[in-house]
Amino acid sequence: MGFWRQQQEKLALRFLIWQYQKQKIAVPPIPTLKRQAAQVVDEAHRIAAQRGGNVMTIIKSMMTDLREK
Repeated sequence: MGFWRQQQEKLALRFLIWQYQKQKIAVPPIPTLKRQAAQVVDEAHRIAAQRGGNVMTIIKSMMTDLREK
């Protein structure tokens, strides 16, 4: 696992702990939290990949519009 991925999971872990504490719910064991954090990061990467594709389509469309002017 790369450095950035580890940092993202650590941040997600801290965010999950904060959310549990904020809602006054018992914080699950660390291994469970680590799995949840990994799932959150995976989902974030999936969404970023989808939006990145959309952004590229928009950029291509904008470039086409600029060429036509």
